[in-house]
Amino acid sequence: MNPPVSRSTTGSPSAPAEPDPTGSGTGRRTSRRTRAGWLGMTVLATLTAAIAARYFTRDPDLFLAQQRAVYLANLGPLLFHVGGGVLALAVGPWQFVPRIRARHPVVHRAIGRTYLIGAVAAGIGGLLLVPKGLYWPVAPLGFAGLATALLITTGLAFAAIRRRAVPEHRIWMIRSYALIFAAVTFRLWLAVLSDAGLPFERAYQSGAWLSWPIDLLVAQWLIVRIGSGRRVPSITARPL
Repeated sequence: MNPPVSRSTTGSPSAPAEPDPTGSGTGRRTSRRTRAGWLGMTVLATLTAAIAARYFTRDPDLFLAQQRAVYLANLGPLLFHVGGGVLALAVGPWQFVPRIRARHPVVHRAIGRTYLIGAVAAGIGGLLLVPKGLYWPVAPLGFAGLATALLITTGLAFAAIRRRAVPEHRIWMIRSYALIFAAVTFRLWLAVLSDAGLPFERAYQSGAWLSWPIDLLVAQWLIVRIGSGRRVPSITARPL
């Protein structure tokens, strides 16, 4: 599913556009839209991470009512999954900031390592929870697909940077974070469809299958946009 990206093409879903060489306002408008998109993504991700982090209080009243007994009986995998997701959600947007990547490579690598740990924990924890999932088998299998895709994309991103294939690494990191961001998309899906009158069970089941493919489609659109519209000199990066 890789777009035709050359070895000299780099980018991220949140990187500001390059200055407009024609001197027109197009580059500035694109840059403002990109920054606004990154800010919106970061705010939503941080708020979701903060809300999910409350699970570590182990207060049963904070758990999903339909899953409260299951969560209390499986606190280990639950907190492993939640902890990884919180970590990846919170630090993920900062790996796409060009200034950090260019001026502070040590910080960028530290963010990448932290994100990697969080994403792997979220994926493994999610798979451990699948047999205990709500509305079996529809929703749990959807979440199993999400967890599997997250582990695969994150693994491919790590393998690419170990080979110093920077453009390929960034493409897979975009996809990986899109899957982590499904934690946000799924909650928005539930809120919107529940307010629209759809029964919670239907909203939950459909969200388990549709929230993360939607994010992947957005990620692919960004990847194609970056590949066709931004070309910068190739760089050599140290592996994570």
